[in-house]
Amino acid sequence: MDDDLVRAYALEAQKAMEEEANRRIAEQTDPQEEERLKNTRITDVVETEHLVPVLLSRLGPVRAALDGHGGGIAVSKWERASTGFNFVLDLTGACLSCGAAPGTLEGVRNDLENDSEINQIQFSSSLLDTFDELGREFILAHGNVEFVDVSTGN
Repeated sequence: MDDDLVRAYALEAQKAMEEEANRRIAEQTDPQEEERLKNTRITDVVETEHLVPVLLSRLGPVRAALDGHGGGIAVSKWERASTGFNFVLDLTGACLSCGAAPGTLEGVRNDLENDSEINQIQFSSSLLDTFDELGREFILAHGNVEFVDVSTGN
């Protein structure tokens, strides 16, 4: 019985957070432009300045955290694979060295890997340099994302 109550409260909290995130995103973006970006194929913009806005349009509630905290994403590297695109991303702005970065990184990865054109999302290992030693250890232990050296791909 207690587990059912905890589960019910967790679902309610998740629903409320998603609604609030969607409200915040709607306040900060043009809904028609967001819809256009969501419907834009990555293949058509991968080598243009429109790539990041197209990727951002595919984010769910984590977009509200990025926008609301003055952060964003940047593409460090990309490659076209037979099953879709592989991207190596960086966080930008206030998202660098934020204590919530593990959740933000995982949210970005999960949302983008749900897109049919995207095969894999990894993050640049240079992000780790923005954290102190404790922060690095925490993000490596709890981030549930993969970091690669953009210069070598490892």
